[in-house]
Amino acid sequence: MLSDEYFMQQALAEARKAFEREEVPVGTVIVCQDRIIARGHNLTETLNDVTAHAEMQAITAAAGFLGGKYLTDCTIYVTVEPCVMCAGALGWSQISRIVYGAGDEKRGFLRFAPQGIHPKTIVTGGVLENECASLMKEFFQKKR
Repeated sequence: MLSDEYFMQQALAEARKAFEREEVPVGTVIVCQDRIIARGHNLTETLNDVTAHAEMQAITAAAGFLGGKYLTDCTIYVTVEPCVMCAGALGWSQISRIVYGAGDEKRGFLRFAPQGIHPKTIVTGGVLENECASLMKEFFQKKR
């Protein structure tokens, strides 16, 4: 069985893709039965779409892979705590587990809508938190 840290490294690789595209560097992978079934990174600038968050990209890909809208036996690894929109989509997908790296005090769902996820979903935060937060800080320092 692969570790949370291993899968978060994979999500960080996706975040770096976003960084290279000058997108806010958030990356994600969705895992089912110890296998990555979907990947995503922010594409809001590229697609001119405010809903093109990493999580939304990965949810759509995972549902397509599985052939259904529910992700009940899946875990999403995301480098930054999901926003309210993404948490709502994850809630509707009935995902089993959300694992995130860095918290997001300004826009994270835990502050604004902790009940937005499915009641059976397990949330784990702080996995490779420093690495995830560092990438975000580097991105925004470059923008200033």
